[in-house]
Amino acid sequence: MPFTGRLCCKALLNFNDLGTMRTYFLLVGILVFSIGQALAQRACFTADYQQRTLHMDPNFAGNVERIEAFIQRQLNQTNSTNGARLQESVIKIPVVVHILYHLPGENISDQRVHQQLEMLNKCFRRTGSDTANTPSIFMSIAADTEIEFQLATSDPRKRSTTGILHKYTAMSEWEANDDMKFSVNTGDDAWDPQSYLNIWVVNLRRTAGYATAPGGSSETDGVVIDYTVMGTNTIPGYEMGKTAVHEIGHWLGLRHLWGDEYCGDDLVFDTPKQANFTAGCPSGTRISCGNSPHGDMYMNYMDYTNDACNNLFTEGQKIRMRTLFTPGGARYSLLSSKGLDAPLIVEIPLPEEAPKWLHPQLYPNPARDELTLDIAYDIRWIGKIITIMNANGQVVLQLQITSRIQVIDVSRLRSGLYFLSAKKEDGKTIKQKFIKL
Repeated sequence: MPFTGRLCCKALLNFNDLGTMRTYFLLVGILVFSIGQALAQRACFTADYQQRTLHMDPNFAGNVERIEAFIQRQLNQTNSTNGARLQESVIKIPVVVHILYHLPGENISDQRVHQQLEMLNKCFRRTGSDTANTPSIFMSIAADTEIEFQLATSDPRKRSTTGILHKYTAMSEWEANDDMKFSVNTGDDAWDPQSYLNIWVVNLRRTAGYATAPGGSSETDGVVIDYTVMGTNTIPGYEMGKTAVHEIGHWLGLRHLWGDEYCGDDLVFDTPKQANFTAGCPSGTRISCGNSPHGDMYMNYMDYTNDACNNLFTEGQKIRMRTLFTPGGARYSLLSSKGLDAPLIVEIPLPEEAPKWLHPQLYPNPARDELTLDIAYDIRWIGKIITIMNANGQVVLQLQITSRIQVIDVSRLRSGLYFLSAKKEDGKTIKQKFIKL
């Protein structure tokens, strides 16, 4: 039975002794903590992703340390000429959105993407009507980050683009492991991250989104969002499209308010310490980690509160993000991107068409001289071996798949019943039977 968010128990419970009672409440506490962790993972997988990257990429830890040292040096030089110039300018970031769909319902509309960009700009520029909900105690440090996001008008080859790519994928769902960022995995390759913010919109398992931190691999740099929470949607708590705001905050060097540990440090001077993430839509003052009298800043975009209940970045977060765009910063190259320039080639490349069916097709059947195997739904079959056996289990033909529409010469086979099979590394198989006339 799926988890509904509620804890249930029988009305009549008998505690024979104090030890039983303690055990009961300990188990309930563990269950509540586990559910909280599950809800947290549904909200954002970035911290877990970054921990995994630390183990897998030997260069990542050093890159992160160098970037953090750079940020701290820049924060100590806020009166420099470059710092002053940057504070007076609006940073405009070219965005490309890779929509990867397996089923038609996952192929979200361009309108949803435009809604998402509108929400990003409202939040980062602090122009949304919900900014009035910022508590008065935090109003003085609520910031217009002066960062904007625009869909790219020119692709890496200087061709015209809408900044939105729709692509069919053989994957019915994705893990938070970056596979969607590579065409070889039936995902879509990143555009040059030195010039674009890449956002992949996919059917993402177990989480609403995750982001790479500055300092990671250029091949995987960007943000991944589950298609159900992209733009205006109907998912309770996520319906306004602020998941992308949170994840892009990570992409720009922000951490969760609790520093991903109990009473941890998010490295921002004006966000209060807090014990952990905040779920739902709280109100009033919540004291933790000695942050009296103002309490937790749970209405900050870098917490886990519902979309309707978060409404600010702080001045400290603004400075931290914008520091990445100073000379030598991890996102500095985006300031010279050509992604928002007028394209040199006006023609927009035609998108790939989705296959007509999502399973192998073998025709004609019965066949006389030629048999066609259509595996356009999954290009990963190309290069695999087809085996054809007769009714006695003897292999009578083997060949390599070289095309999405593979034509097989069966003219030399005797009349009768045959079995065609193939297998991929992931264990998926094709098993078809046909009659040779």
